[in-house]
Amino acid sequence: MGLLRFATAGSVDDGKSTLIGRLLYDTKSIFQDQLDSIEATSIQMGNDYTNLALLTDGLRAEREQGITIDVAYRYFATPKRKFIIADTPGHVQYTRNMVTGSSRADLVLILIDGRHGMTEQTRRHAFLTSLLRIPHVVVCVNKMDLIDYDEQAFEAVKKEFQNFAMKLEIPDLTFIPMSALHGDNVVSRSPNMEWYQGSSLLHHLEQLHIASDRNHIDARFPVQYVIRPQSGEYHDYRGYAGTVVGGVFKVGDEVLILPSGLTSTVASLESFDGPVSEAFGPMAITMRLTGDIDISRGDMICRPNNRPQSSRYVQSMICWMSEKLEFEPGMKLAIKHSTKSSRVIVADLQYRINLDTLHREMDPDSLALNEIGRASLQTTEPLFFDEYRRNRNTGSFILIDEATNATVAAGIIVGSGV
Repeated sequence: MGLLRFATAGSVDDGKSTLIGRLLYDTKSIFQDQLDSIEATSIQMGNDYTNLALLTDGLRAEREQGITIDVAYRYFATPKRKFIIADTPGHVQYTRNMVTGSSRADLVLILIDGRHGMTEQTRRHAFLTSLLRIPHVVVCVNKMDLIDYDEQAFEAVKKEFQNFAMKLEIPDLTFIPMSALHGDNVVSRSPNMEWYQGSSLLHHLEQLHIASDRNHIDARFPVQYVIRPQSGEYHDYRGYAGTVVGGVFKVGDEVLILPSGLTSTVASLESFDGPVSEAFGPMAITMRLTGDIDISRGDMICRPNNRPQSSRYVQSMICWMSEKLEFEPGMKLAIKHSTKSSRVIVADLQYRINLDTLHREMDPDSLALNEIGRASLQTTEPLFFDEYRRNRNTGSFILIDEATNATVAAGIIVGSGV
């Protein structure tokens, strides 16, 4: 099985960091000195148990408050699969951190405290998971040890979430009762919940099939770098480096280069390990073409009969991330889309989403920190894109304040036109 990226989500104190700590501990993915350190810190904090959440909560403010603020990434592996975890914060004021941490995930773990059921923040994160088109969701009903591993309580939370999820687009939804603190149903099945007939969390993560989630139809290769060695040995070498973000490219395929509209043929494909006969996402490759064509960073290589949309006008959903500025019509920003950089003006702000009620608030004046809304953007150069629901790589972008060079928004493309 290939690499699986997953993120945690849910309300504050629902046990996200503890669950990741438990996964790392039970899979023997932490060193003895790390364990000694968190045991010592746990004693200093007055805990009567080893606080595994300290494995991901590394900032001093996080440890003092017992919460997650920044997005913490952790890598671990089992004999069956490799994993990258993004531990995202649960507080509402860190919504932007949750969006950025989950944006590259194949799966999201939404934790719910079995005692309290769904909270506003649970609904908010479930909506954001749906908005980001994350195909697999596991709802972890945590702290079952505090409700005596009661099946009825688990079923009540499950039914509550299922009713809410009917309003969202979540293709694959799984429910697992657990206790992250004690390890019940995390790495192995728990004898305390014999009524639960499903798999443990780790077994589910190891067996999850994600290859079919990728778009293998629309061939997309944004050029990141032109390799042109100035040496006698490779005097005529010209290669185009980048990452395949959709479809499959094979040696001998006819390809189209945008924006020039010229066509060519794939002469060779080279990866880090040497030449390959075909390339597919998310492989990083160097592509060589027959003939000399003027191609530069930001250009798109695709198939002649399967082109991405090309437009200077895009409809987008924006998550605003700046504390100092507000997103408003007429604003001018820089945009980074795939490997292309351009400038953009905000043509229109159509509505803002109330993340508590999920209702649309029409014609707002602006978007403040952590707010999400739909906007029309006009760029100085055409963008080559697919709708986000079709390709998450060519359908996403970031906005940058040119005065400070700070990333102020993340966006997804939902269509073209004014």
